[in-house]
Amino acid sequence: MVTGFAIIGTGMISHFHAKAIAAIRGAKLVACFDHLPKYAHAFSAEYGCKAYESLPELMDDPNVDVVNICTPSGSHMDPAIAAANAGKHVAVEKPLEITLKRCDKIIDACRMNKVRLCAILPSRFSPVNQELKSAIDSGRFGTLTLGDTYVKWWRTQDYYDSGGWRGTWHMDGGGAYMNQAIHQVDLLNWMMGDVLEVTGMTTTIAHKRIEVEDVGVATLRFKNGAIGVIEATTSAWPGLQKKTEIHGTQGTVIVEQDSLLQWEFEKKDRRDASIRRKYAADSATSGGAADPKAISFQGHKDQLQDFVNAIKNNTAPKVDGVDGRRSVEIILAIYKAAWTGKTIQLPLKSDPKLPRAN
Repeated sequence: MVTGFAIIGTGMISHFHAKAIAAIRGAKLVACFDHLPKYAHAFSAEYGCKAYESLPELMDDPNVDVVNICTPSGSHMDPAIAAANAGKHVAVEKPLEITLKRCDKIIDACRMNKVRLCAILPSRFSPVNQELKSAIDSGRFGTLTLGDTYVKWWRTQDYYDSGGWRGTWHMDGGGAYMNQAIHQVDLLNWMMGDVLEVTGMTTTIAHKRIEVEDVGVATLRFKNGAIGVIEATTSAWPGLQKKTEIHGTQGTVIVEQDSLLQWEFEKKDRRDASIRRKYAADSATSGGAADPKAISFQGHKDQLQDFVNAIKNNTAPKVDGVDGRRSVEIILAIYKAAWTGKTIQLPLKSDPKLPRAN
């Protein structure tokens, strides 16, 4: 049985979704929609799916089983809820939404309509990250002490000027943290456990005509007692590969992009040498460090494959709506800490009231 996909929003990220779907056996892209019909028709011609000029008509298509939301960040909620109300399963490109209230409305709509919800955070599906997570879960680090992640990327002024929604609070939801570093925020929380409290500093220093941050540093305390750091910027020329460092009383692992820089444990394992060899090679792409289009669709493919399996087997996907909400909550806490100068406790009781400009 073929799982039929539809894509809502045909901007840059939609092409990665389309290529990922094409690579999944038993999946097919059957429909698309964009609020500007000419873009939907161009997308349709490129990928061989039906372009709809009416969102309700797309939702009525019986061949559509899953709707992928690829609209700008602050416009995920309405089409996601419409899809859930139509009985379609929903996959939402990161972030799930830009406020907790809007995230909750998506989650509630999917629960009420008994459809599956997947938050697209494909870095969890990187083989080296899964290997690292397995080492954490098996206790190889002893007591976790420090978890750091760094996203030191470069975006030109033209990048922000290319779309009216970029760099705005009401549509982008934030800057280097919400748009670029959210994958690493999710990874660190997944690996280190729930976050207890955060502090933060953010600023806008290298770009004009944007409301949001292009540089930020946050410190975190996890519920297990460990602490961590998340650095995020789109102002580090020429753009460096993202990095994650996990440390404990019995081990250290450092991952750069999808490669291992260090894999060392006090208690040796017979697989250690082969793991180092397997993940020692340089990454095939820059991972979007300077060019947002310079990423592979492999992570999307692996995550959407998991979502198809979850739908067919009536099980939960590996990354669901609650997971997607959690990364948004951590980022909003960082913003609140930066603007108030206070240590912010999690969970947040409500969405912080953020200024409209730095």
